Amino acid sequence: MRKVIIIGAGGHGKVVADIVYKCGDRIVGFLDDNTHLPDRFIGLPILGTTDRYREYMDDTEFFIAVGDGNVREAIAEKLLGVRWYTAIHPTAVISDIGTNRRQKPSIGEGTVIMANAVINSDSIVGRQCIVNTGAIIEHDSVIEDFTHISVGTRIAGTVHIGRRSWIGIGASVSNNIYICDNCIVGAGAVVVRNIEESGTYIGIPAKRRDVE
Repeated sequence: MRKVIIIGAGGHGKVVADIVYKCGDRIVGFLDDNTHLPDRFIGLPILGTTDRYREYMDDTEFFIAVGDGNVREAIAEKLLGVRWYTAIHPTAVISDIGTNRRQKPSIGEGTVIMANAVINSDSIVGRQCIVNTGAIIEHDSVIEDFTHISVGTRIAGTVHIGRRSWIGIGASVSNNIYICDNCIVGAGAVVVRNIEESGTYIGIPAKRRDVE
């Protein structure tokens, strides 16, 4: 049984806590930089701010339960030398077959794969990513570090999505598409062309929203 501290006492933290329990591991408590929170969250102790992480490093793994990829990256850079917990829900479907026969897709440390998500052959999911409930990542796709693949998103084969991007709820990305770093794809959008400029893309087909 592994001991886990979750960073972020909010809605995402609840979902991650459920996965930790379903994997048979134990939650020590939460760290959160909001000093106005109560002493407990979902029945578990809030141990203090993230500055206290060193007190627990010897025998505990950490998980950053924060939706914003930029914030996750900042926290990950701050917590030096910790062991990161990778949370994979038991109902997630992760392929066992790849180019090297029994080699599963690569999933980076600190990433969460939520209930009923699917990751197919030879895909790569980076560090500190979120693959949310029911999302599909097809074969040979690459999801770079700190990216969030939202609920019900469909990523076709041979797609490459850059760092710190956010693919919205129910969005679809066609096969052989490249999306650069720091992009937001709106809920329900359909990406059929490469995105090479950071920004927010919405609609069918997805187009860059003008900056207001």
